[in-house]
Amino acid sequence: MIERYTLPKMGKVWQDENRFCKWLEVEILACEALAKTGRIPQSALKEIKKKARFTVSRIREIERTVRHDLIAFLTNLSENIGKSARYLHFGLTSYDIEDTARAVLMREAADIIIDDLERLIAVLAKKAKKYKNTVMVGRSHGVHAEPITFGLKLALFREEMRRNSKRMVVAREEISFGKISGAVGTYAHVSPFVERYVCRRLGLKPAPLSSQVIQRDRHAQYLTTIALIGSSLEKLATEIRGLQRTEVMEVEEPFARGQKGSSAMPHKRNPIISERICGLARVLRANAIAGMENVNLWHERDISHSSVERIILPDSTILIDYMLNKMAEVIDGLVVYPENMRQNLQRTKGLIFSQRVLLELIKKGLSRERAYRIVQRNSFKVLRQGVEFKDALIRDRGLKKYLNPEEIEDCFDLRYHTKCVDRIFKRLGL
Repeated sequence: MIERYTLPKMGKVWQDENRFCKWLEVEILACEALAKTGRIPQSALKEIKKKARFTVSRIREIERTVRHDLIAFLTNLSENIGKSARYLHFGLTSYDIEDTARAVLMREAADIIIDDLERLIAVLAKKAKKYKNTVMVGRSHGVHAEPITFGLKLALFREEMRRNSKRMVVAREEISFGKISGAVGTYAHVSPFVERYVCRRLGLKPAPLSSQVIQRDRHAQYLTTIALIGSSLEKLATEIRGLQRTEVMEVEEPFARGQKGSSAMPHKRNPIISERICGLARVLRANAIAGMENVNLWHERDISHSSVERIILPDSTILIDYMLNKMAEVIDGLVVYPENMRQNLQRTKGLIFSQRVLLELIKKGLSRERAYRIVQRNSFKVLRQGVEFKDALIRDRGLKKYLNPEEIEDCFDLRYHTKCVDRIFKRLGL
């Protein structure tokens, strides 16, 4: 369960203490800019910077009466600052502070997620190289297809995670915008200079245009990117679950000393982490939908998005951080059974080489349709009679005039299917 997993970095991002610290930073930077333009006295700025402080418990106490968290925050600051507090929040609206601070928080969370992705990418790369030449059967529609290697399978997921890392970098940039433009975004009571100053000091870009809020399509892109990463993790987790089935047993999640898999059946070793990741991916997608619903607001802003964001932004970032770290642990400790992979390659008695036989017949001059009928006819003998596919082909009288036994034997060479593996890995930089 999630409570067993510590999230020191991501957890701190969304704690009230950090959120209020960001609010205070924005307020003070705005005061600095206002002082530079002469809107507030330098003496007031000095007093604000010296005395501005808060306590979370006091803010919560005030909020129970005023029912507005930012007003409660400002009230608590004012209690400590004194007379100069009248220059605090001068010409600003709540979401000048909250949205600008939220961008900083979301950027901090994005940095953690990007680091998590890079860790998982590195673990996948390490395992892919280790099993580059470990041959296993490929499956399409859940049915044995043709030989691949386990390293190729892992490299495929590594490439997807690399794309996800790039997507997260783009999403980070998309939300790295602040706004200090007043109640409806017109700068009526505050100069655009203040916005530029605050954003520059925070490493943000000023929103080219805003209403009362930063537009929520930015946040939606951020959340859908997280949901997409979750879907990729679900895909990888599903693969592990499929390969851990008893009748397959080609890989297995790490099973800790003292761990138990079932209250009823002591033999069970279940892929519980992969199953958990699959479940949590559904939550991320649901949160992304809620983020897209938040794009639509009345006129210059309504408050319908606010309550939703208080849940989906912390939850989605914390969940994806957890999922990425757990998947990295699973891949790092993954138990691989190459012998079972070799045994499973033989389950279909050679049918996985049918396309090679088909192509060799076509090269001998047969039409594709006729060659297909010959190969399919012999493959059905394997299914009905339990004979080896190679033996069925050798015994087929109609086939002898096209392929001799040595040529048929060559069709069953695994090296034919793995000859380009090195080239693929080189292309991937592995």
